[in-house]
Amino acid sequence: MALGDLEAEQLLCESMVNPVGIDIRVPRFSWQLKSVRRGVLQAAYRIMVADTEEKLWQGTGLIWDSGKVHSDESVFCAYEGEPLLSGKRYYWRVKVWDRTGAESEWSTASYWETGLLQREDWKALWIEPIQEPVVEDPVLSLREALQYNKPTDTSILHPCPLLRKSFFISSTVRKARLYATAHGTYMFQINGQKVGNQELAPEFTSYDRYLQYQTYEVTDLVKNGANAIGAILSDGWYAGRIGLSGNSCQYGDRLGLLFQLEVEYEDGTQEIVVSDHEVKCSTGHLIYSDQFIGEKVDARRIKDGWTLPDYDDSGWEPAQETHFDISNLVAHYGEPVRVAGKLPAVQVITTPKGETVVDFGQVIAGRVSMRVEGPEGTEIILEHSEVLDEHGNFLNNIMGRHKDQKDMYILRGGGPETFEPVFTFHGFRYVKVTGYPGTVRSEHFTAMVLSSDMRYTGFFECSDERINRLQQNIVWSQKTNLLSIPMDCPQRERAGWTGDIQVFAPTAAFNMDVLVFLTRWLRNLALEQLPNGEVPNVVPYHKSFRHIGHTLMGKDSSAGWGDAVIIVPWALYQAYGDVRVLEEFYDSMVRWISYVRQTAENELPDNYDQMDDVQKERQKYLWNTGFHFGDWLMPSASSPTESAMRTKEVVATSFYAYSTALLSETAAILGKHPDAEAYSDLSRRIRQAYAEEYLQDDGTLSAHFQGAYVLALQFGLVSEEARGQVADQLARLIEGNGYRLDTGFVSVPFLLDVLCKYGKRDIAYKLLYQTECPSWLYEVERGATTIWESWSAIKPDGTVSSMSFNHYAFGCVGDWLYREIAGLRKEQAGYKKINIRPAVDCGLSYASAKYESRYGTIVSGWSKQGGQLIVTAVIPPNTTGTVVLPNAKHVTVKESGTPLNEAAGVISYHQNEFDVSVQLGSGSYRFTYDYQPGSAETPSPAASRKK
Repeated sequence: MALGDLEAEQLLCESMVNPVGIDIRVPRFSWQLKSVRRGVLQAAYRIMVADTEEKLWQGTGLIWDSGKVHSDESVFCAYEGEPLLSGKRYYWRVKVWDRTGAESEWSTASYWETGLLQREDWKALWIEPIQEPVVEDPVLSLREALQYNKPTDTSILHPCPLLRKSFFISSTVRKARLYATAHGTYMFQINGQKVGNQELAPEFTSYDRYLQYQTYEVTDLVKNGANAIGAILSDGWYAGRIGLSGNSCQYGDRLGLLFQLEVEYEDGTQEIVVSDHEVKCSTGHLIYSDQFIGEKVDARRIKDGWTLPDYDDSGWEPAQETHFDISNLVAHYGEPVRVAGKLPAVQVITTPKGETVVDFGQVIAGRVSMRVEGPEGTEIILEHSEVLDEHGNFLNNIMGRHKDQKDMYILRGGGPETFEPVFTFHGFRYVKVTGYPGTVRSEHFTAMVLSSDMRYTGFFECSDERINRLQQNIVWSQKTNLLSIPMDCPQRERAGWTGDIQVFAPTAAFNMDVLVFLTRWLRNLALEQLPNGEVPNVVPYHKSFRHIGHTLMGKDSSAGWGDAVIIVPWALYQAYGDVRVLEEFYDSMVRWISYVRQTAENELPDNYDQMDDVQKERQKYLWNTGFHFGDWLMPSASSPTESAMRTKEVVATSFYAYSTALLSETAAILGKHPDAEAYSDLSRRIRQAYAEEYLQDDGTLSAHFQGAYVLALQFGLVSEEARGQVADQLARLIEGNGYRLDTGFVSVPFLLDVLCKYGKRDIAYKLLYQTECPSWLYEVERGATTIWESWSAIKPDGTVSSMSFNHYAFGCVGDWLYREIAGLRKEQAGYKKINIRPAVDCGLSYASAKYESRYGTIVSGWSKQGGQLIVTAVIPPNTTGTVVLPNAKHVTVKESGTPLNEAAGVISYHQNEFDVSVQLGSGSYRFTYDYQPGSAETPSPAASRKK
């Protein structure tokens, strides 16, 4: 009998809520337990799957019944039923038992729906509209690309094709699904209504190897009798200008469309409408659309009703059937790009130059929706930028070919009109408006934020509003750069730089549920991995970056960038406990380490012949040749190239050791124990070679830079006996730099952790609260609303640089804020076991973090109130936690007003010289006790910045 206080809820299939159109043949189920009782742990579960909801509730005709499974697993429980069919919806439910014997009721029903699982399921043909091939731009060198400042000649661009097909529905429709993809980007309408709310489909992938198709539920759009389906195409990532050098034709020079509309009647019969030669094509109001250059619309050319069944398309031309292999088609996986928010304009500015600029108050990725009324033929120009210059004038801070970020609209006239681009997006806060009829007012403009629509999972707050703003900046940079792929920035390159995401992945996984999103990107990475095991620095690795990689570096990868193939899956496993992500990419990890090992052994330094035998033997374990980005954007370097040249050797060997150690741990988790031992031994040899080559007796490294010391300590590259000296050298460098950081891309994620671990916690806090450049709060106090690419994107004298003002990499400090300041940590991958250890000596009066784990909500919060410390903790059902109460004596500690030794849910507690450690079952807890500050209590300017 159910006790009524145990439930299974928040059902997920493949980490998604009711996914439609997936092609995973063995999906996995997850759920959360809910109970008002403390200390709840699952003891067993039972899953039922049926092909109708009625069968599911009756419990008959099931596709799969797991039976009662004695297990505490409530995440990633794999389907074990009969093979799944294409285009089929499956319903599932679960019930659970806990360790007291309590039994839940059945959960509410959830579902998933398969896509087209077999190649032969596709009846549609690739078609291409009548079109001129996209003009292929000449290849530029990196220097030419960065210095290019000519406006785009838009005569090279072409109108966006319109395609339509009429069809007849002869009976009552039970179900209708549209399966679609394109060479380019597309948008569909059926009978005059937009299909779905996805933007920029089929999104950015390695089109030639991994092309997603989308599945749309369109039952409500199809009607009895005459119907019409229409689509608009644009160049998008396939043929448009993208990347650092702004090249076109990355994957092809002709746009194409593939769609299949499957209609199921109430009597079970089926009608299929496909793309073929019966599709007709024309052009209309979209004069051109390019993701970098912008979009131009002439509203006078709108073909009213062109997707309605009675539209006269007799003057349209038939599309051409073409032949492409469909083996690269995969079902869309994960959250699509959507409009993820709308921002009203904050103010309209007249600049010193007399230009009209709309300010939205926040740097975003997206586009502008504009309301206007004026004479026919009036042309309005919208130009986008992230920043004003030091004089308050509009500044196009992103230079390079085709980086115009300029949208144009020609009025139809005769009444109110609304313009919003369809196939482009920009990185901006400010929009310069030219040609607007009448007075430009704030209420005429709305910024539409675009992002992959992932669920927010992490929340952080503290008593210093500057740090709260920093956290908001981190989230905004994540939100506006996780757009189809993990981009480096939403304006200049919009590229999937591997180094950026590997340093940011742990923070990303706190802020949002990124498991599916990053798994999809990793699948692209695995397909783009070169035959020799190299991992491209950019994924998808399109043509323009291939050219730059070869001409700039002579190689396709770099240490700390290619290592993303190991570090990102590891970060996902740690955050979500998903072993499958390690299994799926294990071979890619092995190939990467094999490439690095062969390179280290075979590419020898120039002075190799002058070495003795011991030195020569050591070279096998040092990755010390070729180009690497090193500790990229180290503040003290005069240029990014200088930071690379000064640090590349120690950085490369550091990551060689680190990734090999992670691969050893991965192999052990997967039960590949001989591999685990082999990689562990290799990592030990690399670390030994590193110490012998670069470490001096006094703890000094040959690369005497903050980042080198951070990596040496974080990755265990020096012996335990030497680590104190090495940490002292790091501290001296920071002190000598005025307590300012001098770490670049690959070392800054570990900087504050290393200082805390090696007894330099006070220095870590000084870096956090630092307001001089370079520092996180320097950006905040300069008005940043996102994370900057460079610490000095706005220099202390106010000069505005041409760097990006929206790069998430240096926002990796967010991970530390959650773990260290708020104290929310994991003891086991996926938060099956939780550790709450607040840093109450950090100079704040309170801090709190909340994280929506796969098991449920975790909370870690603390505050100082009148000589008392209050620590709050929430441990979700089916997990356990440990709370460490700093400077506490257990006799004074109370939990929700009850002495600690009498509190329900407390499994045990232990006191050492300073702290009390309490083991807890699930539940909400509130600990209070008289707090005596320790010697490490840190006074801070934060104390005067309370809410």
